[in-house]
Amino acid sequence: MNKVILSVAIIMAIGLTSCKNEIKKEAETSTTEMSKEIAMTDLSFGVRGNCGMCKNTIEKAAHSVEGVTAANWDKDKKKIDVSFDDTKTDAMTIHKAIAASGYDTEKVAGSEEAYDGLPGCCQYDHEMMMNQ
Repeated sequence: MNKVILSVAIIMAIGLTSCKNEIKKEAETSTTEMSKEIAMTDLSFGVRGNCGMCKNTIEKAAHSVEGVTAANWDKDKKKIDVSFDDTKTDAMTIHKAIAASGYDTEKVAGSEEAYDGLPGCCQYDHEMMMNQ
């Protein structure tokens, strides 16, 4: 009888210890998720382009930067809205990635080689207004 009581006590002790560890892990996860939310930065800047194909290329270039979570280029306003984790990247890195794909931004001129490789409909006027 003593062995049965001792066995039940040991099983209960193990069960209670396991529950405490699960609660502790859950609290740690919540803290990590909150830290990620705080690090997000929203940014808007001008990018020259003409059409829907430009939109795809510009947004793809922005998304290629580690830490970028959202990118939306407005064809009419010639402006991109970007959300990114500022612990993983910065605004200039995003400007450079878009410029490397052939498109001028407010701060960085597009790569001439990449621009020459763009389809005819995407070869924009280098003097056009942006971020309207």
